Amino acid sequence: MDYKELFSKTPATKLFFTAAIPGSIGMLASALYQTIDGVLVGRILAGDAFAALNLAMPLVIINFSLADLIGVGSAVPISVRLGEKKEKEANSIFTFACLMIVVTGLILGLAMFALAPVLIRLMGAEGNLADLAVQYLRVYSLCSPVTTIVFAMDNYFKICGRIRTSMTLNIVMSVLSAVLEFIFLFVFGWGIWAAALATCASMFLCALAALYPFARGKMQLKFTRPRLDWKMIKTIISCGSPNFLNNVAGRITSIVMNVILLQIGGAAAVSVYGILMFADGFVQPLLYGMCDSLQPAVGYNWGAGDLNRVKAIEKRCFTASAVLSVASAVVIFCFPRQITGLFMQQADTAVVEMAIPALKLFSSAYLIRWFSFATQSYMSAVEKPAYAMAISVCTAVVFPMLMVVVLWPAGLTGLWLNVPGASLLAAVLAFVILRQFQKREMGAGARRIHS
Repeated sequence: MDYKELFSKTPATKLFFTAAIPGSIGMLASALYQTIDGVLVGRILAGDAFAALNLAMPLVIINFSLADLIGVGSAVPISVRLGEKKEKEANSIFTFACLMIVVTGLILGLAMFALAPVLIRLMGAEGNLADLAVQYLRVYSLCSPVTTIVFAMDNYFKICGRIRTSMTLNIVMSVLSAVLEFIFLFVFGWGIWAAALATCASMFLCALAALYPFARGKMQLKFTRPRLDWKMIKTIISCGSPNFLNNVAGRITSIVMNVILLQIGGAAAVSVYGILMFADGFVQPLLYGMCDSLQPAVGYNWGAGDLNRVKAIEKRCFTASAVLSVASAVVIFCFPRQITGLFMQQADTAVVEMAIPALKLFSSAYLIRWFSFATQSYMSAVEKPAYAMAISVCTAVVFPMLMVVVLWPAGLTGLWLNVPGASLLAAVLAFVILRQFQKREMGAGARRIHS
C-alpha cells in the first residue's frame, strides 16, 4: 500500500492491524536469532559456552547499537519530512544515514575486535570462559561493517509502507541463521565462534536482499548524491539517542549485573540471568515491533498536523501493549520450568532450581513495563528526544543501579527483582512526562492548527 494512503487515510484500527501485527512478528523473528543462539549453544556445546555467550552478548548488542541509533534516528525525521511533503529532504537523510551506518560499523567493529580480550577480562572472566567469549565477540566485530545495516533497512521498509516485506525479511533472516548455526555446531562440530558466524552470514545475505529494491529505485525512498550536512547529523543523533542510550545503557547494566552475579553465584547465576534476558528477548521485540511499526504513521501525521489521528493511533498502541505485556507476565509466571528447559539440560540441577523462582519474580515486571515502553516510543515518533531520552536512560541504567543498592541485602533474590522494581519507577516517570507533553506540546499544536 502507498505510504500516504496507509498513514493518512486508513482507519486507525485497520492501520494498527496492518502495521503493528506484521511489525511485531517481524521484529520477534529478527530478535529470535539471539534466543535460537542461546538454545543451540546451551544444548549442543554445553559447558562454559552458554555462560560465555551471555557475557559477550551485551557487547555484541552495543556493537549494533550505533547502527540502530542511525536507523531509528533517521526514520523519525524521514517520516516527519514526508508528512511535510519534503520528499527530496527525506531521500537525502535516507542516503546519508546508510553511509553513516557502514562507516560506524567499520570503526566500532575494529575497535571491539582489538579490545575484546580486555573487555571480557574486565568482566571477571578467566581461562576457558574468557577465551570462548572473546571468540564469539570477535566474529561479530569483524562482520560489523556488512551486517549492521540490516536493522536500519527494517525501518526504511516500514516508512515506505512495505511492512509485510520487512516481516518476511526478518523471518528469513532468523530461519537462515538457525539452519546455518545447527549445521555449523551439530553437523560440522565447530565451536562457539561458528554460532556467531552463522548469524552474521544470514544478516549479510538479508542486508543485500534489503538494499536491492532501494538500489534499483523501486521504493518511495531513493538514493541520492550524498553530501555532508552537520545539521542532518545532529538531527539523526538527537532522534536516535533515546533508543541508542537504551541499548547501550541496558547492556552496561547487564555487564554490571553479570559481574555481580559471577562473584555472588558463579557461572550458574550468570546462566540464570541469561535465561531471564532471553525471556525478555522474546517479549520485548513484540512490544518494540508493535510500537516501532506505528512510529512512521505517527510521525507522518505529526508532521502533517493531524493531532487527532496521532491520538487515535497511540490509543491503540498503548492498549495493545498493555494486553500483550500482561499476557506475557502470566505465561512466564506459569511456565518457568519449561522456559528454563529450552536453554538448560535437566542435568544442570543447580541452574534449573535457581531459575524457576527467578523467572516467577521477573515476570511481575511485565505488569507495568509496557507503559514506559509505549510512552518512550510515542515521544520518539513526534520528535521529542529529550522526553524519550529521560525515560530511556532511567529505565536502562539509573533505576536498575538504584535497585541494586536498595535490594542488595536480599542477595540473589534482590537481583531477580531488579527489573520489576526499575519498571515500576519507569512507569511513574513516563506518566509524569506524558502528562507534561499532553498539556504543553499537544495543546500548543492544537492552538497552531486553529490559528
